[in-house]
Formats: sequence, C-alpha cells, structure tokens
Amino acid sequence: MKIVVIGGTGLIGSNLVNKLLRHDHTVVAASPASGVNSFTGEGLRDTLKNTDIVVDVSNSPSFEDKAVLDFFQRSTMNLLTAEAYAGVKHHVAMSVVGAERLPESGYLRAKIAQEELIKESGMPYSILRSTQFFEFAGRIAQAGTTGEEVHISPAEFQPIASDEVVSVLAEIVPGAPLNTTVEVAGPVRMPMYEFIRYYLNATEDPRRLVSDEHALYFGAELNDGSLVPGENPRLGKIKYEDWFRAQLATTQS
Repeated sequence: MKIVVIGGTGLIGSNLVNKLLRHDHTVVAASPASGVNSFTGEGLRDTLKNTDIVVDVSNSPSFEDKAVLDFFQRSTMNLLTAEAYAGVKHHVAMSVVGAERLPESGYLRAKIAQEELIKESGMPYSILRSTQFFEFAGRIAQAGTTGEEVHISPAEFQPIASDEVVSVLAEIVPGAPLNTTVEVAGPVRMPMYEFIRYYLNATEDPRRLVSDEHALYFGAELNDGSLVPGENPRLGKIKYEDWFRAQLATTQS
C-alpha cells in the first residue's frame, strides 16, 4: 500500500518512514522541503494520487496562539480535502494526552481543533494521543528558565521514548481505521519536576531547579490529572533512566 507521511522528516516522521519501509510499503516522506506543504496546499494533490493512507505528524513552526491554531486548522482541512479527492482510505494523526483538559494552552486548543475537524470530516481515521517524549526534557527545561533558575511544575505526567510512540503508530497505520482516539504513555508516572531534575543532574547543568506549582507548560498551569493518560492506554516499556543512559553511551562512543 502507498502511505504518505506528512511531516516525514521530523523526529517521529523520519523514524516512522524507516519502520514502514522495512515492511515493504511504498512510503513518501512529505514536507515543505520536498515540495509538499499541508499549510499552503502545495503539492498535496499530486503526492496523494493512488495513496491509501495519510499520516499527519506535522507541527506548527510557530507556537503563538493564533498562528498555531491557524496552522492546524488550515493544514488539516487541506489534507482532508485532498484525501477525499484522492480516495484515501485512512487518515492517521498524532495528538497530545490531556489536550482537552488544558484550554488555557493555545497549542493544545489547536490540537483539539485539529481532532474535531478529523472526527467531523467523514474520513475513516485513527488519532493517537501521546504523552511527552523523553527527548523533550531539554526543551521543557529551557521553556521554564528565568535567569539561572528553572521553574518546573511538580504535577505528575508519564513521559515516553519517541521510538515507542513510533512503534505504536507503525501498528496503527496499516491497520483498519479505528475511528476513535487511543493513548500511549511511558511505563512510569512521575512529577515533571523530578524528570527535569534527573536531566539537569545527568547533563551537569548548573541552573537551579525550582518546584513551582504555578509554572506554565505551553501556557497552562498543571495538576496531577492534566497530562496523565486515561483508562487502558498503550504503555511503553523503556524507563527514562535507562533511555538516558543509552543516549549518553551513544554520544560518548
């Protein structure tokens, strides 16, 4: 079958493309660099000819509230319209666990808008909501930095290795549309503060970590129920400490 991965050169997209290719699918890694732009519509109709499945793992270049909403709404509408024209049989999209519980976040409001467009389109679909990736630790720390202090929420979350998210996607993509939303999360629930503490210690970062219940994540304050999965999520097996040690060993070898 022919599968087009929108955002196919990013962290999730590039790994997903490689995994799908190993199963002998015809896979197109689509991105603005390859002449396919879901936001403008450039190249979509030609690329989606004879396509069975479209996977959307693209992301907005700007996280400003209006810009990110515009990106996900326009990109999703362009994709769904082009897919209907091409006869695509399955639309798969990535989203974020807990997005509906944090309306203060412009980014997460935009992800909910994206989900609603997909559900209302009539296109057979599957939506995979993931918790935060291990790879985001540095980005989360930087977003919480003021001067030499890193302010991080003590709220619980359940981060996951991106490779395990890709493995779940690779199962969902060639299968029958689920026409629902499923969740994937890491094996261990922990305070975000402890997650960042481990990262700062392991990287010998001199910034001072501050546990701050008012610290913002994508513009929203968190509580222990904000970013954790609901009932029966798919769970990864890799623990953060083991993943981080493996990353350090790879960079040092």
